Amino acid sequence: MEDKKNILLCPLNWGIGHATRCVPIINKLIESNFNVIIGADKRPLEFLKKEFPELQYIVFPGYNLNYPEKGSMAFKMFLSAPIILFSFIREHKILKKIIKKYKIDAVISDNRYGLWNKQIPCIIMTHQILVKTPDNIKLFKKILFKINKFYINNYDELWIPDFEGEINLSGDLSHKHKISKATYFIGPLSRFNEYKSKVDISEKPCYDVLVMLSGPEPQRTILEENILKQLKETKLKGVVVRGITEKSEHYNFTENIKVFSHLESDELINYILRSKIIICRPGYSSIMDLTALGKKAIFIPTPGQTEQEYLAQRFHNKKIFYSVKQKYFNLLNAIEKSEEYSGFLLKFDSTQLDKRVAHLISKLRFEN
Repeated sequence: MEDKKNILLCPLNWGIGHATRCVPIINKLIESNFNVIIGADKRPLEFLKKEFPELQYIVFPGYNLNYPEKGSMAFKMFLSAPIILFSFIREHKILKKIIKKYKIDAVISDNRYGLWNKQIPCIIMTHQILVKTPDNIKLFKKILFKINKFYINNYDELWIPDFEGEINLSGDLSHKHKISKATYFIGPLSRFNEYKSKVDISEKPCYDVLVMLSGPEPQRTILEENILKQLKETKLKGVVVRGITEKSEHYNFTENIKVFSHLESDELINYILRSKIIICRPGYSSIMDLTALGKKAIFIPTPGQTEQEYLAQRFHNKKIFYSVKQKYFNLLNAIEKSEEYSGFLLKFDSTQLDKRVAHLISKLRFEN
């Protein structure tokens, strides 16, 4: 019997979005008889441990860069370039040791740019080919693009979790420029695809609002405190999921509002489908999840996070998802205005992902 190949999968550690969108890939790898080893830390590590308790885990430190309370994240990243580049070099060196110790046959990296090695196939997944910058630092856009291109081209393949054609989710982020010859659009990814067919949605929504908090600190906490304060003054029936995967707390904030630190996928999808409106960050993974389920949403982009600000404005202009800046967020006003926005429902297809996994299988067999 042929030995299982060891695939190391490593998501970025900013929030849990990069980890949640890896769920369909992990499932596909397991179905394809790979032995999946997860390299992660912090909340992504805790999330994946709960989703896949049977897998092997390596604590693999990510990038320790906090979001600023004010100003642009892209500008902070530019100023922090030496620290970030050092992180790429550090994880590149750590990867060599992991490959040797755990006999890794291939690597799949989600937005981690130092996880390539010329001895084995290495794949990077990202939807952000173009790094959006504020208007006052557009001069840095070309520099950031060249840095992005340099690191991505160290990998054997680039996987983009989006549709390739005009109807797509990422817009300019993935479709404006080509960065690698070996670029493959694998279709949007949502952990909820496999769950939604198992949920009875015949009942009418019984919650007015579901708040899904996520992302790096301190902005996650700032938004949580703001929303809870406003919810307390209403009679809305709802649920708040704090996005803190390392805890398992839940309590009643008011008579009508439930608060959970974290919900596993099968529980969360029930609340999503039974809520009239979702309030969340326009992180790309959240957009894919909402699109898979056809749910309406109110987006509050992380201040200074140019990617989220771009995506929020893009869907706002298309009258698909209502969005509002965090400093102007008014709960009841946002819910009222969101009635004018349609939401988005697209059928997800795993055909392209299936092809890439099949190609990886054939490549590993050929090399042996």
